[in-house]
Amino acid sequence: MRRRAGIRTRITAVSVGAVALALVIGAIGFWLTLRSSLYGQLDLATRQDAAAFAAQADDVGPEAVPEVDDDRFWQLIDRDSGSIVAASDLLEDLSPIADREGNVPPFVSLGDDGVFAVAAERESGDVIVVAGRSTTTIEETLGSVATLLTIAVPLIALIVGITTWVAVGRALAPVERMRRQVDAVTASDLSQRVEDPRTGDELGRLAHTLNDMLARLEDSQRAQRRFISDASHELKSPLAVLRQYAEVAAAHPDRVTASELTETVLDEGQRLERLVQGMLVLARADEHALTITAVDVDLDDVLYAEAQRVRALGKVDTDASAVRPVRVHADAGLVRQAVRNLVDNAARHASARVVLASEVADGMAVVTVDDDGPGVPADQRAHVFERFVRLDDARSRDAGGSGLGLAIVREIAVRHGGGARIVESPFGGARAELRLPLAPAD
Repeated sequence: MRRRAGIRTRITAVSVGAVALALVIGAIGFWLTLRSSLYGQLDLATRQDAAAFAAQADDVGPEAVPEVDDDRFWQLIDRDSGSIVAASDLLEDLSPIADREGNVPPFVSLGDDGVFAVAAERESGDVIVVAGRSTTTIEETLGSVATLLTIAVPLIALIVGITTWVAVGRALAPVERMRRQVDAVTASDLSQRVEDPRTGDELGRLAHTLNDMLARLEDSQRAQRRFISDASHELKSPLAVLRQYAEVAAAHPDRVTASELTETVLDEGQRLERLVQGMLVLARADEHALTITAVDVDLDDVLYAEAQRVRALGKVDTDASAVRPVRVHADAGLVRQAVRNLVDNAARHASARVVLASEVADGMAVVTVDDDGPGVPADQRAHVFERFVRLDDARSRDAGGSGLGLAIVREIAVRHGGGARIVESPFGGARAELRLPLAPAD
């Protein structure tokens, strides 16, 4: 693959090309304008000479027309016969320049004497006066100007090219320095940052953007490592329990009954299943691969089903009297999972009561789950939605919590365009709120 020229080379080439083109067009235009002006002045001076010679010949006579320098000539022609009456030295051996009507060519060549501009004037008698002025001075002037422009245009283009090359090189030097610094950043160490040029311009903003990107990558890597560490720890606990019971049952069959072993395997298996399922949901959310099949879902039916499930467990009193008919447009499975996580979290922390409710507020469907437990401190209410976070690790593990329930709720809510938060409950504990988009009206 052909390698493309660098930015510095391209900018310099474009600058030089644009300046050279402008200079060439300007130089040609200037030369043509100068030529037109000089020849216009020459034509005017030649006509004035012809008029002056004609006036003098009319007043004094043809013989009184004075001699002129080698850069001018005059010729008097009889209009009736077309013969030469008198002429200056340059035209002594030449035939008449003008015809009987006084028409003359604009220019006439006199051999070694050069080219002359010609003008004719009729005086009051029968004589036609022809005057001429040499174009040698004008041609020399135009030649000198053309030579000067031929030298000046490339020289100016060269100066512009060198200036542009140096200026662009200095401007891109911080970019190259930042490139080397970013290239030195490795996956094992994302703590390095790009040096800020402190210019306050685009380069400064680029440095800030790169540093912000590196900070986000570092935070993401730190969160990923923490997630792996926490997940490993969470998976190790139920596996250790299973192994412990299996070893005791194998070594001392009389100490562990079959029913105890079965119950332990089922409980820890369910805990592992919930943990793995939660991690899969979060992993898909992180990869933007969490598939959402949005349909109309009746939230009140979901809440009534959860209330009935918790009542069947017989651990806490469940109140669903505040549930109102609300329909949302969301993924039915994910909505049920989010509501179940909120209800299970409230049931684990409640002292005796869990209250479910649903309503419409600010154009969104709102689900609230209250408990009368110890509540969540105000400074920890945002923190509890992070992964593997427990305010009471020992109690949460004993109750079967994995620290992923509220994190999954937030991811599901955000993916649907809603949100989740924890506030103080009127019953003394915590209130979890889940907001989801309403279903379109029929």
